Amino acid sequence: MSATLNAGKTRSALRTSARVSGELLLVLVAAAVVLWLLGRMWSVVWPLVVGLLLTTLTWPPARYLRRRGMAPALAASLVTVLFLLVAAGTVALIAVPVASESGKLGEGVVEGVERLREWAAGPPLNIDDAQIADAFDSATARLQDSAGSIATTAVTGVSTVISGVVTAVLALFLMFFFLKDGPRFLPWLRRQLPGRLATDVPIVVKRCWLTLGSFVRSQALVGLFDAVLIGLGLWILDVPLVLPLAVLTFVSAFVPIIGALFAGLVAVLIALVSNGLMDALLVLALIIVVQQLEGNVFQPMIQSRGLGLHAAVVLLAVTLGGSLAGIVGSLLAVPVAALIAVVWNYLREQLTDPPREPATGDGPPA
Repeated sequence: MSATLNAGKTRSALRTSARVSGELLLVLVAAAVVLWLLGRMWSVVWPLVVGLLLTTLTWPPARYLRRRGMAPALAASLVTVLFLLVAAGTVALIAVPVASESGKLGEGVVEGVERLREWAAGPPLNIDDAQIADAFDSATARLQDSAGSIATTAVTGVSTVISGVVTAVLALFLMFFFLKDGPRFLPWLRRQLPGRLATDVPIVVKRCWLTLGSFVRSQALVGLFDAVLIGLGLWILDVPLVLPLAVLTFVSAFVPIIGALFAGLVAVLIALVSNGLMDALLVLALIIVVQQLEGNVFQPMIQSRGLGLHAAVVLLAVTLGGSLAGIVGSLLAVPVAALIAVVWNYLREQLTDPPREPATGDGPPA
């Protein structure tokens, strides 16, 4: 005799499913509203995020100076100035050697173009100078026809650069105020919130701050890993500008995907114009191997350990962030996932019943 479904249990399951679906839909609508508001306020939110990330880098020396009795404003000012000097020194460390080698690099570019022309003129392509001239004239005509779109792109690029400069300046000012007044934020926040929120929110904010610090330190370790391995490989292959390229690799590690592509492209081009095609291919293979090790092994291990996230979660977060918001999404995906995990873990702590001690005599019979 076959079993039949219980009508009461079926109705109860359907009601439960409908209620859970409705509640989940409300949560998704609330999340969509929050994301919409963040998008509308992005010109303020983005400098705030950058300022917080910079503060996690500069807070340890500021805390050291404050503990030695220095006034908060003076300590914040000194650390901000030192940060600007380090940033300027990093730029100089990259730009000065490149400028000193610019003549040789220019000669290498001309020589590389000539080698490419000679190679194209031989078999199997057999492209003569007349065909090259025709292709050049055709490309020039296309550029002239596309002058309007090029101008629009240039204006967009200039607008992006200006926006980036404004964001950087705002982030520096916010970093200074965070360094000066940061320790007073949690007591102030506790006084502004009613009831239990005055306890819960400051605890969550403090845990989120510690998580952001772990993220920045893990990115620094990843950048150091890339810079050491790639710099060592470039030194073995006798590629010029090893130190600037290593510094560029370290700095670009803080910008996921596009930073690695940019640093790798620069290294390959310098190897091509200075050492030739074979060394350029070897540099390309080196960068691919290091990036694969970093992206699939080293970075997930470091970030999963420092942020309390599984390595697979880190990979999925970066992929999802990049698909939703491009470069910014890739940059913020891991810290956002870690902050969500912090909030979720705290909610679990508050909603979980404490384990009950077994009463006397409740143990298993002898």
